[in-house]
Amino acid sequence: MEVRQTGIDGLVEIIPALYQDDRGWFCEFYRADKFETGGIRYNFVQDNHSFSRKGVVRGLHFQLPPYGQAKLVSVITGRILDVVVDIRQGSRTFGQVHYCILDAQKHNMLMVPEGFGHGFAALEDSIFLYKCSNLHHKESERGIVWNDPGLKIDWQVSDPVISEKDRGLPTLDELMRKSVISQY
Repeated sequence: MEVRQTGIDGLVEIIPALYQDDRGWFCEFYRADKFETGGIRYNFVQDNHSFSRKGVVRGLHFQLPPYGQAKLVSVITGRILDVVVDIRQGSRTFGQVHYCILDAQKHNMLMVPEGFGHGFAALEDSIFLYKCSNLHHKESERGIVWNDPGLKIDWQVSDPVISEKDRGLPTLDELMRKSVISQY
């Protein structure tokens, strides 16, 4: 298992060892001792699956403390562009956007710590899997609008399909003015 640093504190890409033969393949998706050796120390309490058709954009979502979630994200089938934004106001990388292609053929994962807005664009029909360090808490759900002009995110889809909820989210600047993210 390889843990690759992204240049943003706590945000790492994980590439598991893949064992293939004429029967198929095997990999360890999650193994606590190897994750801990790589500096990843979370107690995951909830797993989620979702399916998105090609062209769907979801996000950018997060939960406020004390319900913040770290997420270990990957795809089971398909390919997505995973997008995260550092919303930790004291961070040297605050407001920085990071992109990672998650590919079912590669079996790679992204470890997204608390304090990040998270979203993705389905580059193919995809089944998305993510482990969470905290339970879903509807009252603390927040987000950043997918097309925030200050973030200039290239979602790599020409005509994105976006939910009404995600279209109505505020910009990062609006969240800062309202002190919504000051808790990170």
